[in-house]
Amino acid sequence: MAITRVVMPKLSDAMETGKLLKWLKKEGDRVEGGEILAEIETDKADIELEAFGSGVLRKILVSPGTDVPVGAAIAVIADPTEDISGALGSTAAKPAPTAEPKTGETVSISPSSASQTAPAVEPEAEPTPTGRVRASPLAKRLARESGVEITVLKGSGPGGRIVRRDIEAYLAQGKRPAPVVRPVPLRPAAATAVGPEVEDRPLSSMRKTIARRMAESKATVPHFYLTVEVKMDHAWGLREQLNRLEGQPKVSVTDLVLKASALALHAHPEINASFAGESIKIHRRVHLGIAVALDDGLITPVLRECDAKSLSEIAGEARDLTERARTRKLKAQEITGATFTVSNLGMYDIEEFSAIINPPEGAILAVGSVVEQPVAEGGQIRIGRRMRLTLSCDHRVIDGAMGARFLQTLTRLLEEPLRLILSS
Repeated sequence: MAITRVVMPKLSDAMETGKLLKWLKKEGDRVEGGEILAEIETDKADIELEAFGSGVLRKILVSPGTDVPVGAAIAVIADPTEDISGALGSTAAKPAPTAEPKTGETVSISPSSASQTAPAVEPEAEPTPTGRVRASPLAKRLARESGVEITVLKGSGPGGRIVRRDIEAYLAQGKRPAPVVRPVPLRPAAATAVGPEVEDRPLSSMRKTIARRMAESKATVPHFYLTVEVKMDHAWGLREQLNRLEGQPKVSVTDLVLKASALALHAHPEINASFAGESIKIHRRVHLGIAVALDDGLITPVLRECDAKSLSEIAGEARDLTERARTRKLKAQEITGATFTVSNLGMYDIEEFSAIINPPEGAILAVGSVVEQPVAEGGQIRIGRRMRLTLSCDHRVIDGAMGARFLQTLTRLLEEPLRLILSS
């Protein structure tokens, strides 16, 4: 039987490291190809790591909470009698610095401790001497997203630390703590603030990736911008009619824009393109990235073959991707391969903005809010609904006239929205 070295996979173009969240198998367990070995946190999502070989999990090389470079070994699978010394060598990844233990807290994690079960009696998550509750960053985020008051939980991690499984177990019981009512301060916060004046908050893996890739994009990609104003009266009315139908997914303005963008890209494939050094790649299928805002950054799940889907299919799949993106439950294939991205800030009352292109894509569409405003038509003043769209283009791939023709088609589809239904 061949020895299988389990390595940290590269799950996105921008991924350089991944954090091992937890092992789902322990040393000595039998493993079959395709079984889930561990959970990994990337810059975009929490991913389940599958075994690509069968045998026995002979050695775990990396402890939970460790940042591991892409391609570095994290475990070895082999026959129980095989000599795996050659596969070990110096392949174990060195733990990256994580949050320093608080005063009086001792955390010691060995590779084998990842396979031990939690004690039957869980220590309470008592505050540290500084008044902060011991909890992993992932647990804090899950608690915040789920509305769980983390101070009421007991931690099963080292030293009573609250970890992800504690949040999930609490939610599985159907419990929800009573909301915490905080008094409104009578004086400005600055007058009663205590502690340091400035908080130095470390960058998350997601924020590090965003900072690096967006800086590279603005520095290396020659952006130019085209803006149009779209009459949304008919589209708004169609959306209201569709949402009154029972048994159908609710349709949002973003869904209408996604469908219209897919059809416009199909008609103008030169916009559904990317720069490839000595050539331009024209993508024949439309895979739309949907920008989703998270507390610690931005993620773009991908809605595949959007040009071949109906409006109702797009609405249902987009909602599912967005919800799972916010809980970081996306699969690896759902966060890669976008050919064009749509970013909508209209729900935040932003009327117009310019988005930064996410390489290697050649363009990104920024969507503003639908605004009621006075409009002049046929010599009369009336109230109409208007929405602004801004297309950011990579000038190495797209010229101004090409982008303008695409926006003309996109505008026509949104202003005559029955085309979005008839094309299904």
